[in-house]
Amino acid sequence: MGKGRLVAFSDGVIAIIITIMVLELKAPRGAGFEALREVVPTLLSYVLSFIYVGIYWNNHHHMLHAANSVSGAVLWANLHLLFWLSLIPFVTAWMDGNHFAAAPVALYGGVLLMAASAYYNLARCLAAANGRDSMLATAFGKDTKGLMSIVLYAIGIALTFVSPWAGLALYVLVAGIWIIPDRRIEGSLGGSI
Repeated sequence: MGKGRLVAFSDGVIAIIITIMVLELKAPRGAGFEALREVVPTLLSYVLSFIYVGIYWNNHHHMLHAANSVSGAVLWANLHLLFWLSLIPFVTAWMDGNHFAAAPVALYGGVLLMAASAYYNLARCLAAANGRDSMLATAFGKDTKGLMSIVLYAIGIALTFVSPWAGLALYVLVAGIWIIPDRRIEGSLGGSI
């Protein structure tokens, strides 16, 4: 089965997610630069969520570029990932609208945890669909980076109930780990992306 429709659909959904997030941004009241202070938390929430969606889009692109084919399991795994990504605008707005209270920050982390789990599952399904000896399966290996991210999200969620800022710090750390496209795949492709 070809991957063209899967890529096009995923790109479209991710573009809509980003559009929904930017529509949540409201202009501040007032004409001076000091009016921007009231929207700084909203902008920071947006930036973090935009970075996360961008990371997923970028790594999704690399992963699918390395795949030769997809299967029914891959289609469902991809929808699973897109479902969790589609919740990012909601949890971003709730987190920001409640001044980074523990429950919204924990739910934000929960959505990130589930998206990471779904991405890990998608990678496994793609590796299976392309064969154990495929470039994709070899590049992923045991996926220590993916598993470590899942553990860090779980720790971040727990920390949120001690300090929401500590949980957010771990979420930012995981984003920093993934901000550079997955070099395992990029290296396997020899720069042909």
